[in-house]
Amino acid sequence: MKAVAFLRAVNVGGTGRVPMAELKALAEDIGLAEPATLLQSGNLVFEAGGKTPDALEKLLEREIAKTFKVETDIMVRTSRQLKAAIERNPFSKEAKNDPARLHVHFLKTPAKPAAVAALTKAIKGPESVKGTGGEIVIYYPDGAGNSKLTNAVIERHLGARGTSRNWNTVTKLAEMT
Repeated sequence: MKAVAFLRAVNVGGTGRVPMAELKALAEDIGLAEPATLLQSGNLVFEAGGKTPDALEKLLEREIAKTFKVETDIMVRTSRQLKAAIERNPFSKEAKNDPARLHVHFLKTPAKPAAVAALTKAIKGPESVKGTGGEIVIYYPDGAGNSKLTNAVIERHLGARGTSRNWNTVTKLAEMT
């Protein structure tokens, strides 16, 4: 079974440095077969064998902390889970016409509907948020870099840590699995 590990807040603004070639080598060293990376933002695709996403998250978090001295949350999704998240996308028009501004926010713990409703009410700009469970989908019509809907705001309202990838990256990672 192929899986994807989404590393939170690595190689952003000079902090949390995890070189992708070294991450790939680490994955091989800890027994994850066929590792591959995409971009520099912490995306690792690998053959998970029989390990569960939870076990893989713990393994990768521990080994990355030990090897790179970086404490980071990791969200692992199997190929099937990632493809299901893509199929559930509530923003099909935006995925087709503006994929760079459509983001999937992968959560460490599932979001409850009430928490997503609270987040939606807290939005001050033109952004839209939909979804519950392990991922929410966010459309940033003015771009994520210009938005006040930051990771900190999302986490505060959802009560869960997570990391976002734009639609182009998500679909490319799904293709890699």
